[in-house]
Amino acid sequence: MAKQSRSKSRSVRKQGKGRSHSRAACDNDIVVDINDFTLRPDKERQRSCKHPLIEAINQSQGQYLSAIRTNQLVLGLGPAGTGKTFCAAAMAVEAFERREIRRIIFTRPAIESGESLGFLPGKLADKLEPWFATFRSYLTDMLGRGVVECALKNGHIIFEPLAFMRGKTFDDAFVILDEAQNCTRQQLKMFLTRIGENSRVIINGDTQQTDIGGGSGLLDAANRLHGLDSVYIHEFGYADIVRSELVRTIISRYEDADPAGGRSCYRRS
Repeated sequence: MAKQSRSKSRSVRKQGKGRSHSRAACDNDIVVDINDFTLRPDKERQRSCKHPLIEAINQSQGQYLSAIRTNQLVLGLGPAGTGKTFCAAAMAVEAFERREIRRIIFTRPAIESGESLGFLPGKLADKLEPWFATFRSYLTDMLGRGVVECALKNGHIIFEPLAFMRGKTFDDAFVILDEAQNCTRQQLKMFLTRIGENSRVIINGDTQQTDIGGGSGLLDAANRLHGLDSVYIHEFGYADIVRSELVRTIISRYEDADPAGGRSCYRRS
């Protein structure tokens, strides 16, 4: 994922230079002083949160960010390297800091590629860490490592596989479903019916990069949800890839050779 321009990003202030302790004090509403990082829930910090955490670096990203701010459900469809996950993470942090939501929930389907989870070392959390590492690193860059660790402990930031979403309701939450091209139709239906009050939901994926057999649940959802109020479906293209020029060329070569004829998305009526 390409690095965004962070000229307006708010960095978490370092506290207590020279102190040797790294003890955290946190409760359900406040995250304070851990490993030299502080998230201050006071009026001064809330005033600083009035400015956007991220600036779009192309027109497509600008449309995507605007859609997230004005719609309850946004589907981001497009190739790797367009900034879908990074933009969604920044918007989640922005909403979290402004107290618009109480939780950030990040999930993705547990699709195994090559190695089975059962053969990876450690407990379940250790096995899942590689799948959530990228999103966690984005939050750490924006909030600070101590803030993220404390928020994970008190349940304000949640990383869980898609299968764990069954039976839950997304209230007062900013929810991001990544790699949704690897979801089945039933999985997407289950996920979408979790949406509760005061929640914003982002579903990202590349319908040309699915690792499952059969039809993509993401493409099916885009077709079904197109035209609904408070739902926005945004398509990124080759020209929107910001990771590198080489990645743009590689993806273009692969898809130019696709007998299906390039990128496909939802039916436009």
